[in-house]
Amino acid sequence: MKRLIEAGLMFGNLFHVASPALVERYNRALKHLTGKTTALTDFHVDISGYSPEIGDELGDDHYLNHAGVNRQFILLSTEQKRCPLLNVKFSTSRDILRRFIAANESQLFALTATDAVAGELVNSVFEVATPAQLFDIRQVRVEADTTKGTLRQADQLAKLVDRFKSEEDGWFDDALIAEMIATAEKTGDVTRNPVRLKHEVFEQQNFWTAHFGGLYVFQDVEHPALIASGEKPEGVPLDRVFDRTQGNSVAKFLELNGLVEPIIRARGVDGAAILRQKMGFLAISVLADKGMDLSGLSRSDLRRMAARHASELPAEFEGMAAMVRWAESGGKWPRIKSDHPAYFYCLRATNTPNRDLVNMLLAELTPLDFRQLFICHKEAFYHQYRNWPEAKKDHVVAFLAREYAMDKAGARAALFGHEPDMSGRSTGAQDRPKQRRTDSLVERVGPWGAVSSRSGNRGRR
Repeated sequence: MKRLIEAGLMFGNLFHVASPALVERYNRALKHLTGKTTALTDFHVDISGYSPEIGDELGDDHYLNHAGVNRQFILLSTEQKRCPLLNVKFSTSRDILRRFIAANESQLFALTATDAVAGELVNSVFEVATPAQLFDIRQVRVEADTTKGTLRQADQLAKLVDRFKSEEDGWFDDALIAEMIATAEKTGDVTRNPVRLKHEVFEQQNFWTAHFGGLYVFQDVEHPALIASGEKPEGVPLDRVFDRTQGNSVAKFLELNGLVEPIIRARGVDGAAILRQKMGFLAISVLADKGMDLSGLSRSDLRRMAARHASELPAEFEGMAAMVRWAESGGKWPRIKSDHPAYFYCLRATNTPNRDLVNMLLAELTPLDFRQLFICHKEAFYHQYRNWPEAKKDHVVAFLAREYAMDKAGARAALFGHEPDMSGRSTGAQDRPKQRRTDSLVERVGPWGAVSSRSGNRGRR
């Protein structure tokens, strides 16, 4: 993992906590939430305030996420909204935190100027001992306050002010006035500067969870289903329960709900170029497994090596090659059915509210595409990375650092269409500098070189 960390591909984009004031506030919040403190004076935190350094110090990577539900959080700055979420247990958690910060940014900015904000993502269960309990989590509510109880006291002061204004003898109630003054000393003037957070309730019906080996739960679709990364769970309140080995059933589910489309026909992307890249990633996996040195390989070198070992390339390679040939030369549409190994490699999520979740599922169904796995499902990527040959680790880290990390928003937009960046901004075409067609990101980074303009036009019919 050292390569990934040094390249900024793991534990990257975290919020740095180094000032004594921030460390002291963090410790107050940590003590408030967990009863623990840290002796560290320099560490990094994610969007939830989790620190990998403190997790290592405490010997507990889940010190803010006990039992993997009702995740707690510590906010020291609104800048944390740009950070990733580490040790993810539910795919919805980061988006909920990001939206909460965005909805309350001015209030949180004022509160974190003098204190830390500590809170929790609250749902209706305290543990998930069985898969069926996941279906009891229908909504997630955000609860938060400062370590000094500023919001709680502000609510109390607001009630006292209402009493003072509405009660007939309020002006003569010395005890009421004294209580108002004492509370205002802690909260400030809430009539001029109201301190109140929007504690929104978020629906959680379609999500991925790391519990029980990894489960994709789709409830809010026309044909609900659960898809398991490992063994199929029993006792869940859904009729359709599949695992990853049931490719035909998974494909039918995705098609019935309109959740996927062929990359080669998707609008707004160069489908043929994307498939060429995926072919390159497959070739890299085969060559690395054979113990070949991949360092310093140019695109032409990689093509020649793949050609020499064509008979050893997996069936996925030929399936995608057939799609590329159709895009470049026309002819009969390749019949790649759901039982073909290349089937899921040729798909991407349609533009629905479930797009990110579906791309995450597709990444797990196409493990040889290390780029999509890294972008859409980092937990699965890190798990696979540990078992790769050293040559493949070197090549993949160099590729991701050079071609993805340098322009994350541009790469995601080129691959998946309109994607939000870490700050939550849309990365549509209007947000990116205009450039000539032949200078698109996909063409620049593809290990097989640029695709002709003819293929790009045909791929978008």
